[in-house]
Amino acid sequence: MDKFQWTNVALFADFPPEELERVKPIFSTFSVDKGEKLIAEGDTGDEMYILVKGRVRITKSMLIKGMSVPLEELKDPRKVLATLDGALCPLFGEMALIDRDTRSATVETLEPCEFLRTDRARFFDLLEREPIIGVRLLTALSKRLAATVRKNNSELIKLTTALALALSRA
Repeated sequence: MDKFQWTNVALFADFPPEELERVKPIFSTFSVDKGEKLIAEGDTGDEMYILVKGRVRITKSMLIKGMSVPLEELKDPRKVLATLDGALCPLFGEMALIDRDTRSATVETLEPCEFLRTDRARFFDLLEREPIIGVRLLTALSKRLAATVRKNNSELIKLTTALALALSRA
C-alpha cells in the first residue's frame, strides 16, 4: 500500500485528519491475484471494498432470473458495467453495508490487486461509537447511492425510448 492516501478515496475526501484516523481501524488490507472473483452476483455479502492497486472488472448477467438459455442475439450473457482502476481508489460493495441483500454484480480482478475492506459489523460499530463520523459517512454514502440512482434512471429512460422507437418501426 505504498503511497496510498486515504483522502484520495471520494468517501473520505472531506474528512478532517483526526476523524479519518478513527475511521482507518475498521478497514483491513488484503491482496488478490489476477483472475480471482472477489464478489459473485447473487451471493450474499456484507463487505465494502476500496481498490487501492490494480484493476477490476464489474459485470452483470443479462439473463432474466430463471432463464437458462440466453437470447439468441446475446452472444455473451454478461455485460461489463465498469472497469475500475486502483489509481482512483474506487469503492464498491457499499450497498451490502446497508442492506445485506444479494450482490447485484460480479467483480473480478484483471491483475494482482490490493484492497481495503470493511464489513457491516465494524461499520455499524463505528457509527455507534462515533455518531459525528457516522453522520459524515452515511451522508457521503447516501450521496454516492443517490448519484447511482440518478444515473440508472437516465439509462432506463434512454433504453425505454430506444425500445419504443424500435417497436414503433416494427
